[in-house]
Amino acid sequence: MEIKVKVTTIFNCSLERAFKSPILCDVTKVHTGYGFTPKVKYCTEDTGWGQPGSSKRIFVDKSMTQKGGFSSVDKVIERIENKYWKIEVSDFQSWMLGFYKFVGEWQTTELEKNKILIEYTYTLHANFPLFYPMNWLFTKIFWKAYMKRVIENIRQMTIDKEPYQYE
Repeated sequence: MEIKVKVTTIFNCSLERAFKSPILCDVTKVHTGYGFTPKVKYCTEDTGWGQPGSSKRIFVDKSMTQKGGFSSVDKVIERIENKYWKIEVSDFQSWMLGFYKFVGEWQTTELEKNKILIEYTYTLHANFPLFYPMNWLFTKIFWKAYMKRVIENIRQMTIDKEPYQYE
């Protein structure tokens, strides 16, 4: 089962900043924890991160649902400069309600100078039919709220002109 959720907003910054910040800046400032979703602590094996085919291992703090440490692998599936990112989060190290991967998309459209439309979409993939109703609720309620927090963290990073860690 695939469940999709989308959040849209406007960023007031350059197109390049709106495009690069969510993927190429410090991920610990993007995923700061929410509810039982742990804060990202650091990444390893991230050489070449940001290029299609690259990946990195994600490490998180301890939370109600995770013991902390290695959590998952992020992979860049597609990058269209200043327009679109597609990433996959998989290889979860703790049980995720029957989800086996998340696919995130970040699309930027310049409406005018320093006015960028952001379309942030996640598709959560589940494969345990008994949990499908819970998967749907989780995605539409919790994950959407989490995405709104993430997008605000990214917005702040664009305002602060956070340095890119990757190219």
